[in-house]
Amino acid sequence: MGSEKLEEYLESIYKLHSEHRHVGISQLAENLKLTPASVTEMISKLVEKKLAIKTEKKNIKLTEKGEKQAVELIRRHRLVERFFTDFLKLKWETVHEDACKFEHVLTKEISDALEQFMNHPTTCPHGHPIPDVKGKTAKQDAKPLTSLKPAQSGVIARIAEESREFLKYLATLGLIPQIVIKVEQIAPFNGPYLIKVGNSSYALGREVASKIWVREVTG
Repeated sequence: MGSEKLEEYLESIYKLHSEHRHVGISQLAENLKLTPASVTEMISKLVEKKLAIKTEKKNIKLTEKGEKQAVELIRRHRLVERFFTDFLKLKWETVHEDACKFEHVLTKEISDALEQFMNHPTTCPHGHPIPDVKGKTAKQDAKPLTSLKPAQSGVIARIAEESREFLKYLATLGLIPQIVIKVEQIAPFNGPYLIKVGNSSYALGREVASKIWVREVTG
């Protein structure tokens, strides 16, 4: 198993575990866009390398060693994203894929220097927290947009999905971190959410809305 492929698995497991209590083969396969059989084979190799373990309920957890590697990889990735948007002025929706190419080659020394150069940013452009030099990640008090009720408002904290197409779509609607949005209506029978952004209103499907995490605004 190549080192880049190994790191992709570690990163995916860590991210899924951050959003969900349990990570199973099916979740990981969907996240990586691979077959469950392929994922099962790779997980066995991660277990052999003592980077992950399988629980009695067949869930996947990273070991201390595996989590340390995952956190460092994510730190490099999110620092590069921030550098690309803030200093190279690259588009918000493209930097995730570009950073994926760089995260595997940066050394810890370079990422530490990059962090200092940018004055210790705390989040990536999509709102995800950047682990600090000790690998600690600040907790975010955020929840999916779908947890809000009509007339409730929230500030976008982060975007759960970072594919180019999804981010480009949100950018055209002005749905980026730190923007305030208000739920105006929720259609019945699993219908869309009608939200207000500034003076504009948009209908968002529930799957899209579930990937937008917000901090509730009161008053």
